[in-house]
Amino acid sequence: MMKTAVKILSPKFLTVGIAAGFLALVSIGAGANELTKSGDPIAKLITGSLSKKATATSKKTKTKRPRGSLVEGIDVSKFQGNINWKKVNAAGIKFAFIKATEGGDHKDSKFLKNWRGAAKAGVARGAYHFYYFCTRPEVQAKWFIRNVPKSKSALPPVLDMEWNHLSKTCKKRPKAARVRKDMATFIRLVERHYGKKPIIYTSTDFHKENLESAFKGYPFWLRSVAAKPHKIFRGRKWLFWQWTGTGRVKGIRGNVDRNKFSGTLSEFKSWRKGKTHHVKLVRK
Repeated sequence: MMKTAVKILSPKFLTVGIAAGFLALVSIGAGANELTKSGDPIAKLITGSLSKKATATSKKTKTKRPRGSLVEGIDVSKFQGNINWKKVNAAGIKFAFIKATEGGDHKDSKFLKNWRGAAKAGVARGAYHFYYFCTRPEVQAKWFIRNVPKSKSALPPVLDMEWNHLSKTCKKRPKAARVRKDMATFIRLVERHYGKKPIIYTSTDFHKENLESAFKGYPFWLRSVAAKPHKIFRGRKWLFWQWTGTGRVKGIRGNVDRNKFSGTLSEFKSWRKGKTHHVKLVRK
């Protein structure tokens, strides 16, 4: 059958047809190559490079990293177990906030190991205190100071302010005025000792109930996993943003909180040296 079909075509027609077909194939190949470079999914289908993509989509979707995340960090406690800080550093993590104390008598069992390990691996580290509403702020500040080394290279101390609905020993929820007064006491004592403005960490609900328009002279570290901070924290500028509680980092088994700094790496380095970093509301 093929011979018969070919025989009825004139040599001139065959020559033109073959040439046209060859040019078309060259054109398609070049076009596909350009599309592949541009990352177009259609081009990947044409060039046969969609198989990896298809395999990837069958896996569980991971939390998307915020755009422009140039300075990545984590926060950890005893719940992360034994951490390989060298691997954490190699994974691109630039900073870590480490739980040190809670209330007036609790110290995280992994604090000193993490504190020393992070520093040795070259990860900038700072310590945080989890506030307990059934102990006076003076007692808590002294407890933090007693357990956290004074170091010029350390990040500023952090005061973690959030309601703890899991606490079995303290169900208090003081009024906003009392909360702010006690915070001011803790911050004043800790700032005087370390010579650095403490960072205030807080959650959405706690901020709305107690901290809106308060402590404008202090840097904030905001937890916002459902949306970007500016959509939830009205008018609040942030220095650090905790964007997920289910992050993954090499060197740590299981989930870990992931964070980002509000500026570039050069701004982060300048801020660490004590230079003012003018924080802007991130809207991208």
